[in-house]
Amino acid sequence: MANRLADQTSPYLLQHADNPVDWWPWEPAAFDEAARRGVPVLLSVGYASCHWCHVMAHESFEDEATAAFMNEHFVNIKVDREERPDVDAVYMDVTVALTGHGGWPMTVFLTPAGEPFFAGTYFPPQGRPGMPAFSQVLQALSEAWVTRRDEIESSGADIARKLAEAAESPVGGRAGTRLDADLLDRAVDQLAGRFDPRNGGFGAAPKFPPSMVAELLLRHHARSGDARALDLVALTCERMARGGIYDQLAGGFARYSVDATWTVPHFEKMLYDNAQLLRVYLHLWRATGSGLAARVVRETAEFLLADLRTAEGGFASALDADAVPPAAPDGPGGAESGPGDEHGSHPVEGASYVWTPAQLAAVLAPDDAAWAAELFAVTPEGTFEHGSSVLQLPADPADPARLARVRDELAAARALRPQPARDDKVVASWNGLAIAALAEAGALFEVPAWIEAAERAASLLRDVHLVDGRLRRTSRHGKVGPNAGVLDDYGNVAEGLLALYQVTGELAWLELARELLDVARARFRAPDGGFYDTADDAETLLRRPREISDSPTPSGQSAFAGALLTYAALTGSADHREDAEATVGLLAALLARDASFAGYAGAVAEALLAGPAEVAVVGRPDLERLARLGTAPGAVVVTAGPLTDHRPEPGVYVCQHFVCERPARTEDEVRRLLGVKLAAGSDHSA
Repeated sequence: MANRLADQTSPYLLQHADNPVDWWPWEPAAFDEAARRGVPVLLSVGYASCHWCHVMAHESFEDEATAAFMNEHFVNIKVDREERPDVDAVYMDVTVALTGHGGWPMTVFLTPAGEPFFAGTYFPPQGRPGMPAFSQVLQALSEAWVTRRDEIESSGADIARKLAEAAESPVGGRAGTRLDADLLDRAVDQLAGRFDPRNGGFGAAPKFPPSMVAELLLRHHARSGDARALDLVALTCERMARGGIYDQLAGGFARYSVDATWTVPHFEKMLYDNAQLLRVYLHLWRATGSGLAARVVRETAEFLLADLRTAEGGFASALDADAVPPAAPDGPGGAESGPGDEHGSHPVEGASYVWTPAQLAAVLAPDDAAWAAELFAVTPEGTFEHGSSVLQLPADPADPARLARVRDELAAARALRPQPARDDKVVASWNGLAIAALAEAGALFEVPAWIEAAERAASLLRDVHLVDGRLRRTSRHGKVGPNAGVLDDYGNVAEGLLALYQVTGELAWLELARELLDVARARFRAPDGGFYDTADDAETLLRRPREISDSPTPSGQSAFAGALLTYAALTGSADHREDAEATVGLLAALLARDASFAGYAGAVAEALLAGPAEVAVVGRPDLERLARLGTAPGAVVVTAGPLTDHRPEPGVYVCQHFVCERPARTEDEVRRLLGVKLAAGSDHSA
């Protein structure tokens, strides 16, 4: 029998709709029920493509005895962190404070007033060293609630008070840090000190794609000429593209690598990673002409369209890490025992993606199978579990036609395997990232289909997500969700619309971006010049969230600052530029302290220091693509709108604050003014 989650739109909540746990969604009635019954709340937070969320669900939430105990002693609430990033942020702060680490699934125990008193992440069904069994945690906390309720409620109130006090601390943690070129030089020094010169990336395992840091470094190189910054990006992007974190058959990047060499990924594929990496590889190609970068751009863009685009024109959130393992012993891609066969019908991480030599031999001709095993580093010992290997491409083969044919044959066989589930909700913020990347890549690679895909996604956000002038966070199957958009939704969607306006010349996208920016400027503003993550009329939580660190995506602060700056460059608005400067200035202390958590803030700062350049192409369509090939940090390039008005002479105008140099009329002039590294007809067909 389905529980209260059966009528939700979140794929993650629907995954738990048939649990024997009597789950509630996050709503006031759940806390009212806890108060009526006099029991604590068990809050479980995760997301649809989370591997360990699936594991805990199978081990505990599908277990009748565990569910019965939960139902008797707690009111149980399930939250999709991607739908409610505000709830996730507040209670993740608690979890990190109480345990020293965070992650998902996140498990927090609350009083009926929503005040936390115990937290953790994944709990196993049987105890392990340093990790109690979930049943032990439930038993101990329910007994403590009965025998020491007053003490627990007092502790929860104290934690809530300290959380609220911490929220009032200065943003960035240290006042008086000056945002200037010297600060950015030191940030790059800091990143270089953490760089892995052998494998690329920063720090040790696990390694996450450093999208925003790469953008900072690319812009720093373009502004300062620091070749070291470009080298860090180039090596990292090459190692990732040749490693197992990149899907060598279908394109697209996995969430992270569990090792330092990018070999074994955590197999879920997130929209936000691939949208950001598409733009990074595009900008790397623009700076270097790298054929490898060009191939990754093309394959990643096609992955977005083929695997993540929804029927309504938006982009789905993710592909799961798990799938039911291939059947054994026969069938394409399924010869011999495959990884995870002992798990029966339960999904296993990576089951769709990994190969053994025997599985290659079942699909390819003998010579091709041996060649592919060597080329893709598929060994008898394996690089993953049960003797299977994640495909890598350590070097390009001498015969690219053979590679293309073998890839096609393997991809066709892989398509017959059970596939990872897709989290098909559309998140406004992440679609904004995809719109920006596809619009810009479509213009530079001259692929109209990518621009059209960006336009369709933008139309969906406008027609479905915009309700009474305010953004909603998610939709699914064309039906808008109930949750209000947060700051990064407004920032990333506005940035996507502004990129689309630059490429298409459609003023409607510029106007819609202005409307979103001005709503957020009015409703999200903080007294110190920056912004909160939630609007002034949003649901009241233990504190009003205000994340400043860039993590897998730009923080709301840096995303919004970037969009404000882009809009100011396109329109000459001093008010929007001042807000951008104030917001980035608040993040200067974080940039000085740990640039790896302020990559996008640093990228916006580089654009501020560089101007950014405002480029109007008037009456010279032959120079338009060359202007877009410029590497000037954060430059905007338009063929219609405020920047082109009252400029009758044909040419390329390069301006700052709407004050322009004389129009450039030759390729050499455009190249010099905008730092163009490639010829206008540069090949991007690799």
